[in-house]
Formats: sequence, structure tokens, C-alpha cells
Amino acid sequence: MITKESYQPSQASSWTGRIDGTAADLLRWHQVIHVVNLLESDLPPLQPGERGIVFLGFACDEGVRRNKGRTGAVAGPAALRKAVSNFPVHFNEHTLLLDAGDIVCQGNDLENAQLVLSEAVRSILLAGYLPLLLGGGHEITYGHASGIRKYAQQRKGTVGFINFDAHFDIRIPGEEGPSSGTGFWQLAQDCKQAGEPYHYLALGIQKNGNTRQLFNIAGDEGATYVGADAFHLEDRDTLFAAIQHFLSQVDYIYLTTCLDVFAAAYAPGVSATAFNGITPGGVFLQCYRAILESGKVVGADIAELNPSLDVDNRTAKLGAAIIFEVVNNLSENY
Repeated sequence: MITKESYQPSQASSWTGRIDGTAADLLRWHQVIHVVNLLESDLPPLQPGERGIVFLGFACDEGVRRNKGRTGAVAGPAALRKAVSNFPVHFNEHTLLLDAGDIVCQGNDLENAQLVLSEAVRSILLAGYLPLLLGGGHEITYGHASGIRKYAQQRKGTVGFINFDAHFDIRIPGEEGPSSGTGFWQLAQDCKQAGEPYHYLALGIQKNGNTRQLFNIAGDEGATYVGADAFHLEDRDTLFAAIQHFLSQVDYIYLTTCLDVFAAAYAPGVSATAFNGITPGGVFLQCYRAILESGKVVGADIAELNPSLDVDNRTAKLGAAIIFEVVNNLSENY
């Protein structure tokens, strides 16, 4: 349940940018976004033919701290909002953009923050909207995907988890409990307990960023992965075969992008940079768009933006560009 302690509504005044006019072909996102307070009202009902996308921040990096990373991703949602605010509107008036504020982590209580996030995601989906979450550390995964699982259970559907990431994030929790690196292990255990199949596809995995134990755990849990080399060498056949096969097995997709999957030159503002990460060019975009165009994505997020480590807002702009892809593709396919 969302409470005043676990939630921070957005202010309309935070959405600013250039104004070229008010005609439909001159509008920018800051001119059409609607700010809603989840403590005061429900999401507005969608009319027939309308599509709705809800921005929801997860202002939390407790999981990064527990994972011994560099904290600062708690400021990611605000930086992403600022970076997308000035985008031009390329969707029609039948697509609604809402900003529902941030779920926040009280002290070190990550587990409660994830539970609140899960319930918020489920409520957004039940209202007919698509949750587009702004992280925050990659502990966003467990809360976000758990909400999608609850929604899918009500719909009798099968969920698949797709993660663009240099890391599996499938660690077994240590003494401090779950972290930014344990989300997909937690989901695997939840699926086992519920008697559900576990479908996990990781794209962009770096061999030098994962121990042999993590590869073994991924194998034991039945995860599928494609390494970063496939992106470097433009091995489209391997990538698209993996993606299409995965899509054919599930009804719903949770899609997450950890910004540390990208090369440090493009994404310096993350906890763990990768000099040999993938590039956000043609191959990545083709893969990303193929997933969006499947029509199966019911939730997407951006994780691990750390503005305190960013250079010239490169990482924030990269995350924003991916959000732009989601909004424009899902406004057509959702």
C-alpha cells in the first residue's frame, strides 16, 4: 500500500522546456504530460481507443549499496524526467502520458519499497495503462516484475523477463539481503514456489563481469543469454533467433535496460562502467524495437542512471532516448 512515507508525488512545475507553439505539430512532452498524485486520486479512466503510459520513478539505490556499488542512482528519476521533458510529440492525441511521481525507499528498507512498487505497478496495469519506470538502481527489477507477475496471474498469462545488461543480476542474496544484483534470482524462486515457468533472457552479458558461479546459477535456473560479442560482431542471426524464440514462449514481457550494458563512452554515469559495453546503435535498436513491436511488453524500465557520475548528461540522454523509443513504439503497438 502506498503511504506518505513511501511516495513522493511529482510537481507539474518540474516539467519544463522549449515552447514553439500550441499547435499539435509543435508540442513537446512537457506540454502534454499530466501529473497525478496516487495518494489523492485514481488514474483517469481511459476512453475507447485511448492508450496510456504512466511514468513512475523508483528513487532508490539501497540495493546498489548492498551490492557494494557506487550509490547515487536515487537521483535517477529526476534526471530522466528532465532529459525527456523537451522531446517533441510524435504520437497522436489518443496516447496519454502521465507522471505518477516516485516510490521512495525509507531508510534501508528496500524490501518494503519493492513491495510498494509491486502494488503500484499492478494497479497501473489493472487501470489499463503501461508502467514505464524510471530508476533507481537495478533493484527496481524485483518490485516491477513482481507487480507484472501478479497482474499476469489474474489474466492467466505467462511472463517473460528480458534484461539488457552486462550482468545477470542473478546472485543469491548475502547477509544484507536482496540487492541490485539479486532480482532475477528472486524472481526464479518466486516462479518455482508458484509452480510457474521461469523465462529469463539476458542480452549483452559480459564474461569479464560475471563469475563462473553466476553463469552456473543462470544455467541451473534455465536462463537464456546472448553475450555482448553478438552486438560487437553484429551477429543479428543469433540475436534475433534468441529474441523471437523467447517471445514465442510467453504472453507478457517485462523489459528492463541496465545502462551499464553500454560502453562507458556512452554511459559514464553508472555504478559499474564497461569500456567494452555494447553501443546504442543499429543492432541494439533493431533488437529493442523487435521486442517492443511484439505487442507483448506490459512494463519497461531504465535502471542504474547515477547522475553524480554522469558526464555532460550523456547517460541521462541515452536513457531518455530509450524512453522515447518505448513511448513511440508502444503508443502504436500497446
